[in-house]
Amino acid sequence: MIILSGNKIERSFSGDVLFDNINIQVGERDRIALVGRNGAGKSTLLKILVGEEAPTTGEVNTKRDLVLSYLAQDGRFESDNTIFDEMLHVFDDLRATEKRLRDMELQMAELSGSDFDKLMADYDRLSEEFRSQGGFTYESDIKAILNGFKFDKSMWDMKIAELSGGQNTRLALAKMLLEKPELLVLDEPTNHLDIETIAWLENYLINYQGALIIVSHDRYFLDKVATVTLDLTRHSLDRYVGNYSKFIDLKAERLATEEKNFDKQQKEIAKLEDFVNRNLVRASTTKRAQARRKQLEKMERLDKPQAAQKSANMTFHADKVSGNVVLTVLDAAIGYDGEILAQPISLDVKKFDAIAIVGPNGIGKTTFIKSVVGLIPFIKGSSAYGANVEVGYYDQTQTNLTRTNTVLDELWNDFPTTPEVEIRNRLGAFLFSGDDVKKSVGMLSGGERARLLLAKLSMQNDNFLILDEPTNHLDIDSKEVLENALIDFDGTLLFVSHDRYFINRVATKVLEISEKGSTLYLGDYDYYLEKKAELEELARLQAEEVDSSNQAPVDTTSASDYQAQKANQKEIRKITRRIQQIEAELETIEAREAEIQDLMLATNDASQLIDLQTELDDITAQQESLMDEWSDLGEQVEG
Repeated sequence: MIILSGNKIERSFSGDVLFDNINIQVGERDRIALVGRNGAGKSTLLKILVGEEAPTTGEVNTKRDLVLSYLAQDGRFESDNTIFDEMLHVFDDLRATEKRLRDMELQMAELSGSDFDKLMADYDRLSEEFRSQGGFTYESDIKAILNGFKFDKSMWDMKIAELSGGQNTRLALAKMLLEKPELLVLDEPTNHLDIETIAWLENYLINYQGALIIVSHDRYFLDKVATVTLDLTRHSLDRYVGNYSKFIDLKAERLATEEKNFDKQQKEIAKLEDFVNRNLVRASTTKRAQARRKQLEKMERLDKPQAAQKSANMTFHADKVSGNVVLTVLDAAIGYDGEILAQPISLDVKKFDAIAIVGPNGIGKTTFIKSVVGLIPFIKGSSAYGANVEVGYYDQTQTNLTRTNTVLDELWNDFPTTPEVEIRNRLGAFLFSGDDVKKSVGMLSGGERARLLLAKLSMQNDNFLILDEPTNHLDIDSKEVLENALIDFDGTLLFVSHDRYFINRVATKVLEISEKGSTLYLGDYDYYLEKKAELEELARLQAEEVDSSNQAPVDTTSASDYQAQKANQKEIRKITRRIQQIEAELETIEAREAEIQDLMLATNDASQLIDLQTELDDITAQQESLMDEWSDLGEQVEG
């Protein structure tokens, strides 16, 4: 069922077209990622769809009584309530029903006869309505959502007016999830969320019962949540079935096909025009030339495929080769003013490693980076670089840029012996061209400053790059260019990032920092998640085994008995898995047995009957063998 549609939507500003010819349909369970280059108008289109802005032309239609919630970038809401009271307001209708039920319970002692029967009938109807609408679970739902967004119990009585901008935006999203609208429209919902909270939100939205339209620069998030991707261009909204990664592949295929078809048609047009020009004036061929000219006139001309927006051309190269050992950190404690955030942290970085540092917000990932480069001392422990190591550092705060410099001077001042043409070429590779190089640094956007810092870093030709959130402020296209540049880098990488897609593509190892210290995982981000879950499950099983051994009689707690018990439990789990496998095989055999019997009843072909009977005999024998094994294994478990 279509719950929202837009037809021929155009948005112009003072005659300049931002986008036009936009058509969209949203189904009741769609999971839509809205993508497009920076400045394409994604946020503007969202505002038009939810009714906050009017299109210049075109129309948006919704199903009657559509319940819709919209989270704008850095959206805030004002309230004098506490956090928990504000969430309770979502359920005002339910709470009113709950009060009616309590009042009816009090009336039951006062009524009798037909009045009592009517009250009980009303009470039963209202109770069922209350139950079906989540009346018995709404408080637990509130607590689960608040905890998911890192609002723990200690914060529930805080006034909303006391929250920071990021906390307010998180709470606005939490409230929307509790409201469970039919359509949830989210503009950059992962802003202000740490990796753990984003992962929680992903799982919640995957199971969300309504429709979603999401704009996000978090490609990993879009991969997990979206099933449809809409690509916004100036003159169209192109639909691709699949998540972000699938969209990238499909769009590349589509552009290649369009270019091929366009080139083919251009050759055909040139051939026809050449024939017409050569043969139109000759009496013997004029009719054929006229026919070709009509063919040309009727031909539906294909538009030349739009060239992709110019991308940066980032490259990083090391002038020197470092030794095999690049960095050693031993039993380090990190923090400020004597307050320890995490310890002990140990790390051996080898040549050509690409190590991502992850951990919860506030654990000290940036502090660790700054301690490694010498900006903040370790509270305990030490670090040392290896032979011939030259360090390049990217600071996410962008403090080592001079606001009064021009873009050109910012680079040239640091590399005064480099010819101006080389400086300009390097800036051009990072998308600073023409008059852009005359802009002052203070006038640049966050993304432009990030590209300028990366350009400076690329000029240094260091062999060990230490990067603190290098993808912050970059659009998706620039992120992908940076990824490719770092993958091709002939040196060593150590970086902090919240961008899981970036980590997955670049990292060869993942260092997790926690209050208990550090753990190194040999793989990308997906491997880290998989291995961490495996280790947590192993720890849980070991805890269960220890717990069960503690409950055993005192005279069976020797080391040998414990090992025997452990081996026995392992064997039982193995047998149980085999029993489940046999049961699944038996279900398949029974289904095939029924199919064969139906086929035998439906056919008069003697040859086919023989084949079917042979197969039936085979699977019957297999069935008997499996049943014997199933029975034996069951006795072993009981024993």
